[in-house]
Amino acid sequence: MAVTALRSVFHRVRQAAERSGRRANDVRVVAVSKTKPISLITQVYEAGHRYFGENYVQEIIQKAPELPEDIEWHYIGHLQSNKVKQLLTAVPNLAMVHGVDNQKLANHLDRAVSSIGRQPLKVLVQVNTSGEESKSGIDPSNCIELAKYVKLDCPNLEFSGLMTIGRPDYTSNPENFKTLLNCRTEVCKVLGMAESLCELSMGMSSDFELAIEMGSTNVRIGSTIFGPREYPKKQ
Repeated sequence: MAVTALRSVFHRVRQAAERSGRRANDVRVVAVSKTKPISLITQVYEAGHRYFGENYVQEIIQKAPELPEDIEWHYIGHLQSNKVKQLLTAVPNLAMVHGVDNQKLANHLDRAVSSIGRQPLKVLVQVNTSGEESKSGIDPSNCIELAKYVKLDCPNLEFSGLMTIGRPDYTSNPENFKTLLNCRTEVCKVLGMAESLCELSMGMSSDFELAIEMGSTNVRIGSTIFGPREYPKKQ
C-alpha cells in the first residue's frame, strides 16, 4: 500500500509542478517515516525511493544503521543542541537538517561536523511564518541575520535555504508560504545568492500541492505515504 501511495504522490507532484511551469525533478519528496517500522521503510526503498525524513533523534539513530547507506536522511523540525553529536555520529548519511532556528544550534552543528570530520552538512533555516507560539522557527524579521550567520560564520555547514510548517487550514490561505518566498528574496539579495540555489522546504500531506505551485523544492510527506501515525498508547 505504501508503494502505491508513493506512486500516487509522485503523480500529484508532477501535476502540481506542471501547473507552476516546473518539472517534477525540481521537487524532492521526503518520505517522513516517523513512528513507522523499518519493514515499511524498506518497501518504499525497494520501490526506488531514497529520500527519508524523521522528526525524533531517538528514532532516526535506531533506524538509520539498520537501513541501506545510500538513503539520504533528512532531520525535520526542532533539534535540541545536546542531541546534535549523537545524531551526526549515528547517521553519517544525514543529508540535511530542516530546522536551524538559532545561532546556538548552528554552532553546535558546526562544531560537531568538524569534530567528526564529515562533509559539510546542508541546513535550512526554519522560519515561523504563522506566528503560532507552538511552532519552532525564527521570526521572519530575523531570518536574514540567521541565514547570514550560518553562511558566513559556520564553515562546516552549508546554508541551503529556508523551511516552514504551515497551519492546518492553509489550503485556502497560503500566506505563510508567501512569507517564506519573501524571506528567500530578501536573504538571497543580502547574501548575493541566486534564488534558484536557495531551497524551500514547505508543504506536507495536507498542503504539498499548493506548496509546489508556490515554489517549494522539498515536500515532507508522511501519512499520505505511510498511513496514519502509530503512537504508543499511554498506560
